[in-house]
Amino acid sequence: MSTKVLTGLRDYLYSTLTPANMWWLAEQLKQHVLDLQQQKPYTKAEIDAIIDESERQLAQGKFKTHDEAFKELFEK
Repeated sequence: MSTKVLTGLRDYLYSTLTPANMWWLAEQLKQHVLDLQQQKPYTKAEIDAIIDESERQLAQGKFKTHDEAFKELFEK
């Protein structure tokens, strides 16, 4: 994601979350990062499978740009 998108998301969250909810979210994000650091790297076969699946979905038109996804998120 771009810095602009992340800054927009941060500002949106600042305006909607209570301090307690922001604290909870920060703790959840920190834990998620720690969990990611403990994961094993993908194998070449796994990466190839992910790319193949993405190309299949792209060919079928089953995708959204990040702009479309965020537009839907903020319209709700």
